[in-house]
Amino acid sequence: MLAAGTLAAGCSATGVVAHPVAASRTSVFPSANPSAKPAAAPAPRRFPQQPAEITHGPRDRPRVALTFHGQGDPAVAKALLGEAEKAGARVTVLAVGSWLDEHPDIARRILDGGHDLGNHTLRHLDINAMSEADAEAEIRGCADRLRRLTGSIGTWFRPSRTPSASAVVAGVARRVGYPHVLSYDVDSLDYTSPGAPAVTRQVIGGVRDGSVVSLHFGYADTVAALPAVLEELGRRGLRAVTTTELLN
Repeated sequence: MLAAGTLAAGCSATGVVAHPVAASRTSVFPSANPSAKPAAAPAPRRFPQQPAEITHGPRDRPRVALTFHGQGDPAVAKALLGEAEKAGARVTVLAVGSWLDEHPDIARRILDGGHDLGNHTLRHLDINAMSEADAEAEIRGCADRLRRLTGSIGTWFRPSRTPSASAVVAGVARRVGYPHVLSYDVDSLDYTSPGAPAVTRQVIGGVRDGSVVSLHFGYADTVAALPAVLEELGRRGLRAVTTTELLN
C-alpha cells in the first residue's frame, strides 16, 4: 500500500485546506546518443480562440484534461502516471519548483510518458496575496527549474492556492512567458482525503466534454480512484488527453 505524501495545502478559492489513443512512450529526451544534449521540451503556446484564463476546452469534442498539482511523495506521483498510461491516458502536471529541486528526475518521467508539464510556482504559497515582485520570483523560480531540467519553462502556468489568478499575477505570468493561466471547471477535492469512491463521484459528477479537472499528486485516494475515473470516462466516450491536446 502506498503511503500518501501530504501537500501543504490544496488549491482552493481561499487558499486554505478545507479544502482512446495510447499514450506515446517516445521520450522527448532521445537516448540514442547518451552524450547528446536532450531535446527541449514543448514551450508555452498561445491559443488565440481561448481567454487569458482557461477553465475548460471546447464543449463539442469528447475530451477532458486531468490536471495534477505536482507535489508530494514521488512514489505516489509515479503510480498515478503509471495508472494513466496503462489506460492510454495522458495528463497535465503542474509542478511545484521546490518539489523539482527534491526530485529532479520526475520532470523527465512526466515528459517521457507523453504528458504535459507546467509551472505551479516555486513554493506553493498564496500567490494572489503577494506583491508583484514576490509573485514574479515565485513564477520565475519554477520556470528556471523547469528550463534547467527540460530546456523549456513548461507548457502551462497554474497559480498556487487559488483557482484564478489576480490581474497582477496573470500579467506577471505573461511577462515570464505564459500566455494563459490554466484554471479548471471540476475540482476533485482529493486534497481533503475523502476516500477513493468520493473522489471518483466528485470527478464523474462534474465532468463533461472539454472539462479541465483539478487533481493532486501526494494522495493515496487519488491513486486508488484513478482507474475507476478512467473507466467511467471511457464508458462515456470521453478521452483523457493533455491540456495541449484538449485545446488543439
